[in-house]
Amino acid sequence: MRTATRSRSTESIVMAGLLCATGIIIPMFMPKIVLEPASFTLASHVPVFIAMFISPLVAFAVALGTTIGFLMSGLPVIIVMRALSHVVFATAGALWLTRYNINTVTKAGVFAVVTSLIHAFAEFLVVTTFYFGGNVSEKFYENGFLRSVILLVFIGTFIHSLVDFVIAYVVSKPLTKSGVRLKVFQG
Repeated sequence: MRTATRSRSTESIVMAGLLCATGIIIPMFMPKIVLEPASFTLASHVPVFIAMFISPLVAFAVALGTTIGFLMSGLPVIIVMRALSHVVFATAGALWLTRYNINTVTKAGVFAVVTSLIHAFAEFLVVTTFYFGGNVSEKFYENGFLRSVILLVFIGTFIHSLVDFVIAYVVSKPLTKSGVRLKVFQG
């Protein structure tokens, strides 16, 4: 019994490390959609979603790890803080999965919408704080709060999160066949 627990812990640590590394590499190589003043990197949330499918602790660790990657990349502090806000939706989603499964399309869809709303709202709060603190690029102010923060950040993040959830969901299915334990497909 003790060996099985240790084996799962080791597997979780290894998966967290691999997902952090993947989350750091993705922004370097994946295509970006730039809608001034916002930009969205395809699949950048996939490692965080997969971490949510493993456990709350792994989700938390991967959200922090990918934030450190954004920080090390020398990106503006607003982007680093947006990445740090992922701790909120990642932990909330992973906690959800400790109680409920999402093994049907309907359940997965509800999960995706709710976690994406939490994700979008957390990033909206970060950007709103910077916006009213006078700490965003001039392009934000030129476009105004409605377009820059509500449309591009909140709605854009919501859509981006949904797309990345679908990618994570599809990518995760083969992982379970290779022996990786993911809560998302448990029955």
